[in-house]
This record gives sequence, C-alpha cells and structure tokens, in this order.
Amino acid sequence: MTSSPAVPMFSTIQKWGSFVRFSHTVFALPFALAAMLVAARSNRGWPGWRVFGLILAAMVCARTCAMAFNRIVDRKFDALNPRTKNRHLPSGQISLASAILLCIISGTGLIGASWLLNPLCFYLSPVALAMVCFYSLTKRFTDYTHVFLGIALALAPIGAWLAVRGTQVSGTEIIQMTLLASAVILWLVGFDIIYALQDYEFDKSHGLRSLVVAWGPKNALGAAFLAHVVMCGLLLAFGLLCQFHLAYLVGWLIILGCLVLEHWIARRRGLNWINVAFFRLNALVGMVFLMVVAAEVIFQGGFRLR
Repeated sequence: MTSSPAVPMFSTIQKWGSFVRFSHTVFALPFALAAMLVAARSNRGWPGWRVFGLILAAMVCARTCAMAFNRIVDRKFDALNPRTKNRHLPSGQISLASAILLCIISGTGLIGASWLLNPLCFYLSPVALAMVCFYSLTKRFTDYTHVFLGIALALAPIGAWLAVRGTQVSGTEIIQMTLLASAVILWLVGFDIIYALQDYEFDKSHGLRSLVVAWGPKNALGAAFLAHVVMCGLLLAFGLLCQFHLAYLVGWLIILGCLVLEHWIARRRGLNWINVAFFRLNALVGMVFLMVVAAEVIFQGGFRLR
C-alpha cells in the first residue's frame, strides 16, 4: 500500500515550520494586527485585502528570515547545548545551504512586500531586516540581548501601522505607536528573561551573555517582573489615548492576570514549567490584546455594525 503524496509534503511543511518556530508567530502577529486596526479606524478599521495580505506576508517573511538567521549563527552552540542539540541544523535534518537560501528568500520577500505597500515601508525595510537579524549576535557581546529582541518584535506593530498610514501618520498616532512599541519591548524583555533561565548554566559556561547570567536568576526575575509592571502601565496609557473603554479594560485585567501567573510559575515551579509560562500564557496575552482592540474598534466606529 503506497502512501499519499500529501503525506511527505505535509511532513516537509511541518519540518520547515518547526525549524523557524512558525507557531511563535502568535507573539508578534496579534500586536501587528491590533496596530493595523487602530491605524485604519477612519476607514472602519479595515485597510483592504491588499494591504492586509501584504502586512501578513511582510510579517511572515521578516520572522522567517530572523529565525533562519538565528538558527544559522547559533548552530554550533545549539549542537553543544543538551536542550537544543536535536534542532534541525545540528541534527542534520536541514542542510546549512537550505537554511541560508530560506533566509535570503524570506528577507527578499520582506523587502518586496514593503515595496508593494508604500515608499516609507520600502525605505525602512532594510533597517527592519538588519534589526531582526542583529539580535541573534547580541548574546555574544551584551547582557541586554533581551532588549534587542524586544526592539525586533516591536517593529511588527510599527510596521503594520505605517503600512496603513504611510507618511500620513499624525503626531497622536506617533505617540500611540511609541506607547505600544515600548509595551511590546518590555513584554518581550520580561518573558525572554524567564525563558533564558533554562540555559543559565550553559550560557554561563560558554561565554554567552544575558541578564540572567549577569545578574543571576533571582535578580533577573526581579527585573522581568518590573518590566512587566511598566508594560502594563504603558498598555493602559495606550488604551486611554485611543479612547478605549470597557472591553479594553477587561482585556487589560486578563493580561495582568496572565503575567502575574507567569511570574508565579517562574518562581514557584521547576524549569519544566517554563514553556507553559513562555508559550501558552504569552500567546494568550497577545490574543486577548488583539480581541479587545478589535472589539473597541468595531463598537466605537471602526466597522459600525448595523
């Protein structure tokens, strides 16, 4: 009995999706889509299928390029780390040449999607591309690698906003974008510190830098908690400036609860619980934020349901 041609195709797609951690798109994408909705409020919250599709394409390409680059430059460390030695490049599941090709194609895709969006996005796309890839090198020379990753992630909502508004962005919108981007940076700093706890001993012994290595797990967790406290303040300020109401406040309280639970898990549970705190709770944070922003836009004049 022969297997269906769809089976190896599905297996290949699954392998490449796992290679670039496609599932982790749930971190940046909700904030990008929320920014898109707010930027398009004057047009019922919808920028059109063309802009929407190009935003998605740019997001996927940017993230794929960044993750492929990360796996390429970190492949030797991944091979030495017991937690990561079975990743695709160290284990030989994917060749180095294929990974490099994917990185080039996805980077080109980002620039192409930006060119189709508007001139501002096109001119800024090489800067964005350099930033999302640069993070992977920072753990070699700075303890603040989490901040660089946060900046890379924060480019998603800024890019989506500029994709809708281009050079027509107003001063108020710039403040809104800055608040949202700053909140995303601090959100990432907080949960990336928690994630880095898993590699504390390995990073320390191999000269890789992070706030966990520099300050120790206990102090780094304190910094992560402070980052999330400030993040919640910025999200509240963003909602107030956008003139959001009850739905956003409810969502903000849910996000606050998720972050409190995340820190409780990081402090009270073993490292085997880190992935729960890292993926599930932070994915929920992003999805809740998107849903409440969408609700506010819809019922405050965005889509004008009638």
